[in-house]
Amino acid sequence: MSRCATVSRSLDEPVSGTAATATTWLLLEQPGPWGAKALTSSHLDPRLGRALERAAEGTGVRVALIRRPGRHADPGTPPLRHVYAAHTVPGNAWLHSATVRAPERLLDLDFTALGTGDHRSFGAALDGRPHRGDPLALVCTNGKRDRCCALLGRPLAGELAASGVHGVWEVTHLGGHRFSPTVLVLPYGYAYGRAEARTVKEALHGVREGRVVVEGCRGCSAWERPGQAAELAVRRAAGEDRAGVLSVVRTDGAAPRWEVAVAHTDGRLWRVTVAQGASLPPRAESCGAEVLGTPARMDVTAARELRPTALAS
Repeated sequence: MSRCATVSRSLDEPVSGTAATATTWLLLEQPGPWGAKALTSSHLDPRLGRALERAAEGTGVRVALIRRPGRHADPGTPPLRHVYAAHTVPGNAWLHSATVRAPERLLDLDFTALGTGDHRSFGAALDGRPHRGDPLALVCTNGKRDRCCALLGRPLAGELAASGVHGVWEVTHLGGHRFSPTVLVLPYGYAYGRAEARTVKEALHGVREGRVVVEGCRGCSAWERPGQAAELAVRRAAGEDRAGVLSVVRTDGAAPRWEVAVAHTDGRLWRVTVAQGASLPPRAESCGAEVLGTPARMDVTAARELRPTALAS
C-alpha cells in the first residue's frame, strides 16, 4: 500500500502555506511511547494533559511533547524534564528553556501572555531563562498519529543526532503527515516538509546567522496559512533571507481568495493575492484515511510591491 507521503511527493503537492499555526510553542520532555493524542495517551498523566490542552485553547500557544532521538522503551519517569517556550512572531521571536521535576508546574504559566509573546510567567513559574544553546530542530516522529512520521521522521532524527547536530528532538505532532519528514526549527518557527538532513542542517546554520532557508519551507507558524504562503512568496521575489524583517500586517478576504499585505522593516510593502485550491487528483491525506480527499493548497497568483501609503487604499 502506498504511504501518504509517497503519494504526495509523487504528485508534487506544494508545501508552501501548510505549516501548523501557533504564535508560541510550549514543549515538554516526555520519554517513552506516545499515542495518537500524545498529551493524553503517553506516560504523562492524562489529567495533566487535558488540563494543558484546556489552558492553551484559544491563546495561540501550542503544547507538544518532545523526546531525545533513539529507542523508546520506557525508561521511567525522568527526575528532570526539559521545557522550552518559543515565540515565533517576527520582531519578538525568542526561545527560553527550563527544567522541572514536577510537570504540573506548567499549569502555573500564563498561557494568554505567552501567546502574545510575554515570557515573564515562564521565568516566574519555572525559573526559565533565555536559551543559550543551539537552535532546536523538532522532527515529527509520532507513528501512532501517522505511520509516515515514524517511518520517515525517526530515521531523519537519528541521522541528525548521529552526525553531531545539537538541539535535535523528536516531537509529537506538526501536522501535514503527507509531507513527512516534517521539521520545525526554533526560535523563528519555520517548518519544513520532505526534509532531508542537509536541509535541516542548512536551516539550523541559517538560524545562527539570522537567516531563513526557503528551500522546502512550509511557512512560519506565526501566520495563518494564506500569510505563510504570501511571506514565502515575497522572500523569493525580493531575494530576502534575513529573519525577522518581514511581517504579515493585514489579511483581507476569506476562502478561497485573500489579499495579504506583507511589510518589510525597511518600509517596503507588498500586496499578495493568495487563492485556495484543491490538490488533485484525490489522494489519502493520511495513512489511516479511509476515504480519499483533496487537501487545500495555497497558490500565490500575484505579488506586487506597493508604496507604503497604498495599504490604506
